Amino acid sequence: MVQALFWGGLVGLALIIGAIFALLFSVPRKLTGYIMAFGTGILIGAAAFELLGKVNEDKGYVYVILGFIIGATLFTISEYYISKKGGHHRKRSKENNHNNSGKAIFIGTIIDAIPESMIIGVGILKEHTVSWVIVLAIFISNLPEALSSTVGLKRDGYSKKKIMTMWSIVMVLSSLSSFSGYVIFNELSEQYVSFISGIAAGGIITMVSSTMMPEAYEEGGPIVGFVSALGLLCSYVLSFIVH
Repeated sequence: MVQALFWGGLVGLALIIGAIFALLFSVPRKLTGYIMAFGTGILIGAAAFELLGKVNEDKGYVYVILGFIIGATLFTISEYYISKKGGHHRKRSKENNHNNSGKAIFIGTIIDAIPESMIIGVGILKEHTVSWVIVLAIFISNLPEALSSTVGLKRDGYSKKKIMTMWSIVMVLSSLSSFSGYVIFNELSEQYVSFISGIAAGGIITMVSSTMMPEAYEEGGPIVGFVSALGLLCSYVLSFIVH
């Protein structure tokens, strides 16, 4: 239980770190794209190797498949809503990105962060220990999101204090979400834990496909494909080393 709180807070801390860098330094767009691409690869690996690849019972696959479809659908609906409100470029730091809504950026980040953090709590339930692959994947993917979103918030006229307060709120929510994932699903059967894992995996794959992949390419250019592949390879290696 305490593990869930700690690790959820740790991945949320990446948002604070990314925001501080964006406020203090001028981070090159290409570097942001490379970090995002690497995080994309690790997230795909986490979804494939940790969330989808470990089902102990045959009937668990049905729950995973159903959960995956629901997760992908839910994130698509959420992303559509955020896009309509002006938050679809929340991960970007383009110079012409002046029409973002600060509120939409904030809500969009929460929509990304809460289910990601809940995965940590669910992962602890499944493995009885934290999944380093999932923690690393979410931590790395949070860095470029905070970097780019902070730039957008600055251009929307948000003060440094308000920006840091917003990210601090998201960090706390990340910790509480991980804790909630552990507590809420603690009494569920293995099949239903598989169902939740499927939802998480579907949401992750849909999220990286619709936001992180195209944005990483736009920021970093063609080489981000190779960087994403390295991230996936890293996730694959870690999934064996830590188990």
